[in-house]
Amino acid sequence: MLPTEILKHEHQLILMVLDAAEREARAMAGGAAVNADRLNAFVDFIRNFADHCHHAKEEDLLFVRMGEKGFPLQGGPVAVMLHEHELGRAHVKAVADNIAAAAAGVGDARTVVVESLAAYASLLRHHIHKEDHILFPMADQIFSEADQAALAADFERVERDEVGDGVHQRYEALARELAGG
Repeated sequence: MLPTEILKHEHQLILMVLDAAEREARAMAGGAAVNADRLNAFVDFIRNFADHCHHAKEEDLLFVRMGEKGFPLQGGPVAVMLHEHELGRAHVKAVADNIAAAAAGVGDARTVVVESLAAYASLLRHHIHKEDHILFPMADQIFSEADQAALAADFERVERDEVGDGVHQRYEALARELAGG
């Protein structure tokens, strides 16, 4: 499997969680009770799977290698992706920082959670589309078979050494749980 195919597979898990996050935001906007445990599970998935595992592969490996092949890291599509990762982190921080207050009935906090969750989901949907349909095909064109093999090996190293054994599978299960209800 090409490294970009691995990232696309991870995108599918992230999209499942985004669907669930959008449902949660709509429900809360419609007056549903604040489910702090569920919101914390969204934050956990986003921070530890989408950001720590997935974005680390992109930022620390794929984008760096693209830079080595001549793609500018300070401008162009890679810079846009990096900027959107930062915007996403800000939305997730806003959600995390306001869960307890929203659960305690603070209206402003509830609004921040709803709006930040919805904004994150919208941002990431567009972001994933750009990566899957623009950036990743560019990467596949510039990388040789040896480049692809080395990048895939580095992805495996990240999973093993930085993320940890079984963690990826745990977050796949969490994505399916969140998507189911």
